[in-house]
Amino acid sequence: MDTFLHWWQHLPEQMNPVLFQIGEFRIQYYGLMYLVAFTLTYILSLWRIRHEKQRFQMNSETLLNLTTALVLGLVIGARLGYVVFYNFSYYLDHPLEIILPFQFSDGFHFTGITGMSYHGGLIGTVIAMIIFARSNKLDFFHATDLIVPCIPLGYTFGRIGNFINGELYGRVTELSIGMYFPFSPGLERRHPSQLYEAFFEGIVLFGVLWAIKGRVKTTGAMLAFYLMGYGLVRFFIEYTREPDAHLGFVFLSFSMGQVLCMAMILSGGLLLGFFWRQQRVSGKQTS
Repeated sequence: MDTFLHWWQHLPEQMNPVLFQIGEFRIQYYGLMYLVAFTLTYILSLWRIRHEKQRFQMNSETLLNLTTALVLGLVIGARLGYVVFYNFSYYLDHPLEIILPFQFSDGFHFTGITGMSYHGGLIGTVIAMIIFARSNKLDFFHATDLIVPCIPLGYTFGRIGNFINGELYGRVTELSIGMYFPFSPGLERRHPSQLYEAFFEGIVLFGVLWAIKGRVKTTGAMLAFYLMGYGLVRFFIEYTREPDAHLGFVFLSFSMGQVLCMAMILSGGLLLGFFWRQQRVSGKQTS
């Protein structure tokens, strides 16, 4: 048991986040995990349109174009979200670093695009979905009913990518499950919060949404359940995650992630209330 605990607690120190490197240019596992997540979402969505033809009348070409639009929206939104939510003052002074994979503040060297925000990515995908739906004469909420249950499983791979990178580590803990992350300040064990997120935001949330997708008949309600579900899970996991050093706690004892998750939960609740109200009004009109 002691041997396993030693291996577990020192695992982050043994991992190399770089898949391969040529000079200063490098490809990291994190980027590969993003590719796996996108591919998995597309495959699950394709499975749905082939097995639920009466509900989702969309061909594979339209789905591929939709997925491409969502990927672009996610990447752009995630980057801009990080800039606005997490490090606005820095990027205000270094605007070129928002879009270029180089750092200019301490010489000139390749860094890759560092800093992505989940909540920014969410906003980006919603905007991309709205634009695509209007351009292709699709119902926005009908399209979200198709895509939303397929998304969370991809988070498992994204968070594993964070874990391999040794980033977004948790707060200090004395529990045996804690790990030593090489880039964290100090020598204390920390919660592997990336793995908590991989399991709860990915596997558990996916299982819940996938299980109820056939039972939820209200068009668009899956988006509301997703917003509330992810927001709730992430909110509590944030208690084990180390807040960004340059931000700390932004409101009372809440991190920026928790504040944004509260906005998600509220948005999901309001959206669900809107759908239920519409159903009641529609029921009264037909009775």
